[in-house]
Amino acid sequence: MGLIGRIVGTPQAVAAVGTAVREVAEVFTPNATAQAAAEAAQAQAALAQHAAEFAAAGTSWFDRAVNGLNRLPRPMLALGTLALFVFAMADPEGFTVRMQGLAHVPEPLWWLLGAIVAFYFGAREAHYIRARVPPAPRVAPAPAPAAGGAAAGAGDDNPALAEWRRTAGG
Repeated sequence: MGLIGRIVGTPQAVAAVGTAVREVAEVFTPNATAQAAAEAAQAQAALAQHAAEFAAAGTSWFDRAVNGLNRLPRPMLALGTLALFVFAMADPEGFTVRMQGLAHVPEPLWWLLGAIVAFYFGAREAHYIRARVPPAPRVAPAPAPAAGGAAAGAGDDNPALAEWRRTAGG
């Protein structure tokens, strides 16, 4: 019998020591498999709650009106910019007066306008990102079977432990 066998004793005692060491180690570093399973369960619960909230989306006249208003800013900005070009050609003096008026707008007001526009379009982009279907959570692959076709047991990948079990009769 080897040195470990004389110190620890039976294979059951070695297994108990191994279990204790694993439990103590998990206090300092979490079990990656258990952590991944918990994160996947949390993500599934959040998705289920989100789906339940929006299962009965409203289709009243008010919902349709608000959805229509939400779709207006981008076309209005694009068409308004084109209209400014047409206005500059149709009435150059009036366009010049109005642009000089814009030059008198204080800089903090321009920053505020930029923030409002950025947050509006940023919120819309975030909405579309959140609406995408997330990829399936990655799960660790199942362990490969041992070399003899039998399922891998605790310590089968350790030749010294396997030899000790054979000689100890475990």
